[in-house]
Amino acid sequence: MAASPVPVFRYLTFLSFLLTLPFSGHSQGTRADYQRAEALNGAFQNKIYHAPDKVQWQGHTFWYLKTTANGKEFIKVDADKREKSPAFDQTRLAASLSRLTGQPAAPYQLPFSEITLLPNEVSFKIKDSTFVCPLDSYQCRLKEVSSPAGPNRYWGSQNDERDGRPVPSPDGAYVAFIKNHNVYIRPVRKPGDEVALSFDGSEGDYYSARIVWSPDSKKLAVNKVRANAPHLIYLIESSPTDQLQPKLHSRPYLKPGDALPQRTPTLFVIDTRQQLPVPATLIAGQYNVTTPQWRRDSRAFTFEYNQRGHQCYTVFEMRTDGTTTPLIDETSKTFIHYSGKYFRYDLADGRELIWASERDGWNHLYLYDGTGKVKNQITKGDWVVRRVVSVDEAKRTILFEGSGREAGQDPYFIQLYRINFDGTGLTALTQGNGNHRTYFSDDYQYVADCYSRVDEPQVTLLREAATGKVLMDLEKADIAPLLATGWKRPEVFTAKGRDGKTDIWGIIVRPSNFDPAKKYPVIEYIYAGPHDSFVPKNFVTDSRGSLHEMAELGFIVVQCDGMGTSNRSKAFHDVCWQNLKDSGFPDRIAWMQAAARQYPYMDLSRVGIWGNSAGGQSSAGALLHHPDFYKVAVSSSGCHDNRMDKIWWNEQWMGYPIGEHYAASSNVTHAARLKGKLLLILGELDDNVDPSSTYQLINALIKANKNFDFLFVPGMNHSLGGDYGEHKRRDFFVKHLLGIDPPAWDWTPAITVPKP
Repeated sequence: MAASPVPVFRYLTFLSFLLTLPFSGHSQGTRADYQRAEALNGAFQNKIYHAPDKVQWQGHTFWYLKTTANGKEFIKVDADKREKSPAFDQTRLAASLSRLTGQPAAPYQLPFSEITLLPNEVSFKIKDSTFVCPLDSYQCRLKEVSSPAGPNRYWGSQNDERDGRPVPSPDGAYVAFIKNHNVYIRPVRKPGDEVALSFDGSEGDYYSARIVWSPDSKKLAVNKVRANAPHLIYLIESSPTDQLQPKLHSRPYLKPGDALPQRTPTLFVIDTRQQLPVPATLIAGQYNVTTPQWRRDSRAFTFEYNQRGHQCYTVFEMRTDGTTTPLIDETSKTFIHYSGKYFRYDLADGRELIWASERDGWNHLYLYDGTGKVKNQITKGDWVVRRVVSVDEAKRTILFEGSGREAGQDPYFIQLYRINFDGTGLTALTQGNGNHRTYFSDDYQYVADCYSRVDEPQVTLLREAATGKVLMDLEKADIAPLLATGWKRPEVFTAKGRDGKTDIWGIIVRPSNFDPAKKYPVIEYIYAGPHDSFVPKNFVTDSRGSLHEMAELGFIVVQCDGMGTSNRSKAFHDVCWQNLKDSGFPDRIAWMQAAARQYPYMDLSRVGIWGNSAGGQSSAGALLHHPDFYKVAVSSSGCHDNRMDKIWWNEQWMGYPIGEHYAASSNVTHAARLKGKLLLILGELDDNVDPSSTYQLINALIKANKNFDFLFVPGMNHSLGGDYGEHKRRDFFVKHLLGIDPPAWDWTPAITVPKP
């Protein structure tokens, strides 16, 4: 349940004045602190030089965009020749573009950041218009104007499997189609001679239009679907912009426990008219069954079965005689992280398979033969495979990203590796103590390697992908302009978690006018969703949550990844299982206590916490389950009861069937335990987390006669609260952690509210 991007104040009116303010640190939460926080945010922008943030390959040439003292510069690299040069003449292009559009274009502030670079021309888009500029004449021209993009598809919408066009057979002789909920074929040359292959389809138990022909055109496979009832949530838009009266909106939104479609893969043999369904006992109680995939020689097709509860995941093969056998049968006593660690690659038309599994306690790769027998474990050790980049069947090697293998490094840092199918020849292809982002040429001969740490700026290299050899030093980031603004590097801090053995990693952010002689309240920004880890690992001016801005008001701000989050061992991850209220709090508290022992200016008698979405559930839960440590919380767009939120995310971690453990993790259940100061923030049009989740918590708090604050934002979707909510959050911490009244709002520019 990913949090939405964080809107922040962009008020730069005060910048020239505020950057001259003395950073003496004699006050906290004052108007000057607020103004400096806003101004510094603007001052941070575009102050990291020579750190490419876009890399795009075209053959053995690639381009990237970097910020310099001049502005934005496009650079081209010819990997074969080991040459770096400007991608094009930005001055000439800007002049030509200005003449063409009638709008001024500065050479190093061009109104685009993406290009398509060919040997003789460069093309780019400005809004809906695509322009082409030949590199010999620089006579830019308008190529086309595309239609404005329609509204984004709602994440919860599902395609109707009954809809679909007729599917031609590979030999072109037939087309297959759905009619009256059944499967039909007809010859292309005699379209009137249609033949029904099935007769048992109905409105509630129909055949999917996603029909898949065998490559030899003699068979087809299709899922029969027993439909489920939809679940709608309703949203009232109180203040629409196009009319006075409110609007009622609805969204399809399945929740934990809701019925799901049940699919039965079925084989049809054209010549004999055989209809062979997969036995129902093999795929009972399914969360999902995938669309069949044929082997290239037409001997069989495969499909994947995810049993509801995510504790059994099977790759089946159905042969043309109807025999159905499991090739991979993955099981877990807790959960299989199908939504984040899935990898399958079939070799030699299914004679071998590569599969990712956490069965030995770490996410690794395994090689199977075509019968479902494990030939060997490919990767192993107390570290994890993060992503498979490429499989080379001819050389029988795998390029992949992993983390946690290199001694002395942050275990979340991604490095690039190569290994043979038999598990030999493991080679680290990147070095450097940092988090590596890699961009490959299409043939995987070259790789652009960008690596950094949250406390060390980026280095960019060109490497030979096969060996990791550095071919060119491309860029080394310069952060002197950033440091000149008063920005302070976060400190990477590690301490033992609840078990006294496991390292917990996080960051500490201090204000620009930090004074170690003072005492600072501590505020934690939390997101503990089990689908990932969240502490930033790359060098950024600020992380999600605008931590530096919050610190500037007079706080120490921290973020860490406790147990229950991903990208470590399976045991580390399993802490979340049927127990989302845990949120890694025992680890977070131990981590902050260790930090405070080292830094006595961290005042743990005044600890606040805030988060959004799943972080909203955690931040409110902090005051319910750990009120002796956390004193103030701000919770926005919270998933306060996992039965109220989206099915895929919550059943992945809380399991199925729904049981008492769901209520045990619900903030609503424990509302009467509230201690401390709580601010809830909610947008009326949140279609990511059902707003009723927050309303039900409010109802329980009222019934328990608990004092709390609530900010309801008309027109807002899933968000931390927009600019207005950000201001309220800061005021809430200033008032209740610093113990002073926040400054009046008379200096604040116009507030904007994010729209859906």
